[in-house]
Parts: sequence; C-alpha cells; structure tokens
Amino acid sequence: MQTKIISTENAPAAIGTYSQAVQAGNTLYISGQIAINPATGEMQNGIDAQIEQVFTNLQNICLAAGATLNNVVKVNVFLTDLANFGKVNAAMEKFFQKPYPARAAVQVSKLPKDALVEADAIAVVD
Repeated sequence: MQTKIISTENAPAAIGTYSQAVQAGNTLYISGQIAINPATGEMQNGIDAQIEQVFTNLQNICLAAGATLNNVVKVNVFLTDLANFGKVNAAMEKFFQKPYPARAAVQVSKLPKDALVEADAIAVVD
C-alpha cells in the first residue's frame, strides 16, 4: 500500500517527528492538532478559541487532502479539564454534520505547549 504525506500551510507545522497527516489508501490519519494559529504561530487564548482553532486546523488538513470534515469517521479529543466537554460538543455541532463521527474524549494532565485541548482524526477519502 502506498502512503502520501499531507501538508498544508493552513494548519500548524509539525512540532516534532510527525506529519500533519498521512493518507494510506483511502484512509487519512490526521495527527493531533492543538490551537496554534498557523498564520501567527501563536497559541489561541482561552478554551473557546482553542477548541475553534483545533477544529479549524483539522478542517484545513482535510481540505489539503481533498476532503472535508464530513469525511471524518473518528475523532479523539484530549482535554485538560473534562468540564469543557460541553463546549467541544457545541463546536462539533458547528463543524460537523449529522451523522457525527465516532468520538472519544478524555481528560489528560498536560498537553504540548500547555494547550487546553487537542484532537486528532481519521477520515475516509475518495
């Protein structure tokens, strides 16, 4: 099976030894995204802005692969405070259409660059 690296300037550059996304066949694996604004390189402030930026970054990586968030079948969300779970639900209603993808949401003690939220995704592309 051939793989293809997906990269876009419309999402933050990788800050480690990974790619923004890898397409294997018709499956797109999107690396965890934190709330870095790709235009400024700065972390967004506050949980609401961070959630919005995380899903925007995921969306832009999908677009770079010729897909949309409607192609996403699985999302993993990592929060430093699970009390913000409702805010993630509200954002997902804005970014995703029904039927929604499968999802896991877990609380973690710390995320890269002291982010408050991170999400990764798996999408099926044509």
